[in-house]
Amino acid sequence: MKRTVFGIALSFLIGASATAMADSFPEKQLTIVVPYSPGGSTDATARLLANGLKKKLGQPVIVDNRAGAGGNIGASFVARSQPDGYTMLMTSSAHVANRSLYKTLPYDLLKDFMTVTQVARIPNVLVVNNNIPANTLKEFIEYTRKSKDPITYGSAGSGTGQHLAGALFASKIGAPMTHVPYKGGAAAVTDLMGGLIDSVFAPAVEILPYIESKRLKALAVTTQQRAKALPDLPTVAEALPGFEIALWNGILVPTGTDPKRVALLSNAIAEVMNGEEVKSTLERQGSTPVSNSPAEFKKILDSEVTRWADIVKTSGAEAQ
Repeated sequence: MKRTVFGIALSFLIGASATAMADSFPEKQLTIVVPYSPGGSTDATARLLANGLKKKLGQPVIVDNRAGAGGNIGASFVARSQPDGYTMLMTSSAHVANRSLYKTLPYDLLKDFMTVTQVARIPNVLVVNNNIPANTLKEFIEYTRKSKDPITYGSAGSGTGQHLAGALFASKIGAPMTHVPYKGGAAAVTDLMGGLIDSVFAPAVEILPYIESKRLKALAVTTQQRAKALPDLPTVAEALPGFEIALWNGILVPTGTDPKRVALLSNAIAEVMNGEEVKSTLERQGSTPVSNSPAEFKKILDSEVTRWADIVKTSGAEAQ
């Protein structure tokens, strides 16, 4: 009898201890890995989120930039990290596209990660150097078609949404364009202003200051709807029906992470992204804050794999 009582008591204590451990998460610093260079749209969104999560969770949250290989270096690092909820990947639509762009990858997007939530949707903006003799999308299309030498377009790297937007655009208008990949969007914009390249399909968050200061000319956005931050700017689809490159960011964690921790992170991130300060900041930058459950994000991720495979096929883009 005494052994039975002792056994029950011991089981209770062990269960209570395990529950306490789960409930105490997080107990230390969390890391959001951004697989791109500082200064881009993904980095900016991650830093907004990190600041909000720090206040929400009561623990430091740092942003760790691990750029390279179209986002694959950072993604591979997180895939190999401990599945404890302390290391998160700020993923983007580029990781979905990479499944079709690269013959081999050091990780499996659908098997090595668990979805937490999306955080933002971001329109790309077609911007050109001020010396380009085109002030509208229609004029730029005609200029590109008639140009003796292929018009160049820069991007944040091979396989990024900017790369695919340019490749798809060239395919749709039936004119050759030369892709110039950079190690981050900021470098591409710098060379665009300097006249070293002709155009860039840049995330609104990165390019708005240059548009507002008239250092670059904005011609169109790549989403199906016009952007709130640029309501007078037409969509590419208005000239090229069916054209759409809708970028997004989301949070993934390594497979094997405790679902309770995933749910806690998802709920905390949703509260941050729905906060007035974060919402207003993102909307001023041209982005739309998003939050969904891990299950909802998983369905979206699965459907995006098919959609981006079609975009890659249509564009003819290849990883460089």
